[in-house]
Amino acid sequence: MALRGTVIKNATRYASKWTETIPSESIKQQEKQLKKLLNKAKSTEFGKKYGFSKVLKAENIEKAYRDAVPVYDYNLMFNQFWHKTLSGVADVSWPGKIENFALTSGTTGSASKRIPVSKQMIQTIKKVSVKQILGLSKLNLPADFYEKQILFLGGSTTLDQINDQFEGDLSGIVTGKVPNWIAPFSKPEKEIRALRDWGQKIDEIVKKAPEWDLGIICGVPSWMQILIEKIIDHYGLKSIHQMWPNLRIYVHGGVNFDPYMTKFNELFNSQVVYLDTYLCSEGFFAFQPVDSDGMYLLTKSNVYFEFIPFDKEHFNADGELIKDESLTLADVKKDVDYAVLVSTCAGAWRYLIGDTIKFTNTETYRIKITGRTKHYLSLCGEHLSVDNMTDALTKVAYRNKVEVREFAVIGSQTRSGNFKHQWYLGCDTPPSKVKAFKDELDYELSMLNTDYLIERNFALEEMDLEIVPTRVFYDFMKIKNKYGAQHKFPRVLKGKMATDWCSYLAYTKEVGENKKRAII
Repeated sequence: MALRGTVIKNATRYASKWTETIPSESIKQQEKQLKKLLNKAKSTEFGKKYGFSKVLKAENIEKAYRDAVPVYDYNLMFNQFWHKTLSGVADVSWPGKIENFALTSGTTGSASKRIPVSKQMIQTIKKVSVKQILGLSKLNLPADFYEKQILFLGGSTTLDQINDQFEGDLSGIVTGKVPNWIAPFSKPEKEIRALRDWGQKIDEIVKKAPEWDLGIICGVPSWMQILIEKIIDHYGLKSIHQMWPNLRIYVHGGVNFDPYMTKFNELFNSQVVYLDTYLCSEGFFAFQPVDSDGMYLLTKSNVYFEFIPFDKEHFNADGELIKDESLTLADVKKDVDYAVLVSTCAGAWRYLIGDTIKFTNTETYRIKITGRTKHYLSLCGEHLSVDNMTDALTKVAYRNKVEVREFAVIGSQTRSGNFKHQWYLGCDTPPSKVKAFKDELDYELSMLNTDYLIERNFALEEMDLEIVPTRVFYDFMKIKNKYGAQHKFPRVLKGKMATDWCSYLAYTKEVGENKKRAII
């Protein structure tokens, strides 16, 4: 009998009842979060500059806060405040001294960003993670499942020290501080978690895989797929369940999972529950409970949310904010794209994180990530989002039984003065009829987005489509020093990133490494 598992299972079932959020209380919870954050930071440099003490006395605190504090993006926040925090100054935008900084993937620019990660934020992320685990009790899994191990496929726990502060991947910062009761179940071992070289880390996990009895795996889909495929290939397996027969849960995040689902269903020969998460350098914002088909916004986890409609009235064609008309949770509508502002327990205030979301349910505040404010195309008014691109491509790839592991799109102007989208698909087995595939993709985009359909009849020319071996995407990320668990290939390439990508493809073609590319 799994005595320890039985104890943990019963404790989980009991504890989960105390962590459930009642949707009807979400609006009040958000008001409380804002008051708590303002009160905590009122004596900081930021709090004094914007009069947090005065805001707290207002009849409508949410409105007073919005009126008092402007919207901040990373550059503005760093140049005015966070550079002091990084230099070791205390009480800048959050009380005390910040010891850890998360290095972001920097997909929208060439350099990584340094996001403060306070002790309170680390504790919040750990609590939310435990809350999601506690929710597993609703699956009524056998007691011995609770004795199985958990694989965290994340960044290096080895951090760089600058004076008496540390910086590195958020996954490394958090994984290095897992709760003591989870530590015995956590894989890989700390020596492997500390490795900086991503390729070496993957190889070491492959070697250790037969020693583990995993019940849960956690990680970004693209890298988790690579790991599982390497294990299957190395040991000559038909399914990963031949190695880990008790694997039942896959917790993923970072990208839209829909394009990966078909392949993961093939890799697993037993039923696995997929759970989505919304965890980024600025905080843990949402996760998918086991009894839901979507993520729920976390309204009482030391984060206050605001939402700005992501449309041409509020953002220009480059994804830059032109009109600050933020909404509270009480004002949001279903199926509208919003840019997200967060105020957090790490000293971010009305901070534009760059993500866009939509509410799929405004009674339970269920959300879906739809893209990035800078990662969409509107060359001539087509307003094509990453969500549109992903949905259309997923449908076409599924119908044609083609696996597309990565993709990117570049917008350009033609000699005739019209506009065009250039698509690049990471595909190791190209579709048999590439022209037909392209036409289907164009049709699906038109069905999903009426603006795209209109512009296709006027200023937007027929797209170009190029099939590229998947490894070319990953090799490019290596060159950019963005290879590893915390990095994602940007779906829309602009500026220098687009120029570098095109130059790299031209180089690989010239040296004969890309002979099988099909260009339409």
